[in-house]
Amino acid sequence: MTYYELATLDTVIFGAGKAAPGIQAWAEAGAGTLLGAFGTDIGTLNRVFLLRGFDSLDTLMGERERALRSDDPFGCAEHLVRLTMESYRAFDFLPPVETGAFGPVYEFRTYRTKVNGIAPTMDKWQDAVPAREDYSKLTLAMYGLDGEPRITQIWPYPSLAARSDARARSVADGKWPPKNGPDWLSSDMTSQIAMPLAFSPLR
Repeated sequence: MTYYELATLDTVIFGAGKAAPGIQAWAEAGAGTLLGAFGTDIGTLNRVFLLRGFDSLDTLMGERERALRSDDPFGCAEHLVRLTMESYRAFDFLPPVETGAFGPVYEFRTYRTKVNGIAPTMDKWQDAVPAREDYSKLTLAMYGLDGEPRITQIWPYPSLAARSDARARSVADGKWPPKNGPDWLSSDMTSQIAMPLAFSPLR
C-alpha cells in the first residue's frame, strides 16, 4: 500500500456510534483495505476518521467516485452533516501500515507546509523517525495529493499520559522534532485525539 484515503465524517450529536455499522459495511463492500476507524474524543467532537489503504491511485479514485455518486455515502448519510475525503501518499521511506493493538489513544496531526515544503519535510523525517520511534510508534506519515500542501501523521499511544511522556522525552533528548524540519512548515497545525471504533483494525 502506497496510497491512503482519510475520510472525515462529521455526524449529528452522538451520531458516531449510530453511523458505525453503516461505515463498516461500506468499507467492507468496497475496494482497498480498511485500516482504521476512530471516533474523536478531544478536538472536533461527533467526528469519525476512516483510514483506508490502496495499491493504486486509480483504485482510490474509484472508491471516491463510488461515494460521490451514492445516495447513501458511507452507509450513514442520515447521520452525517459533513463529509470530507482526502487523498494521501505515504512518506517514501515508510512501510505499509501495520494494523493491531497499538492504542487505544490515536493522535491525528496535520501540518500545512510551505508551498515547496513536502520533499524537504520527508527528507528531515527520514533522518529523525527511527530515533523518535524509540519513544513511541508511528502509524503513518503522509502528504496530501489534493487541497493545500500538507502532511498528516498518526501516532498511537496506550494513554494520554504515555503520549505526554513520549513527546516530552523525545524533545528533551533532542530527538524530535527533526532538525530544521519545522523550517518547512507553516503555523497552521491541528491535533485531534480519537479512539478506535469496535470494528477498527487499528485499535
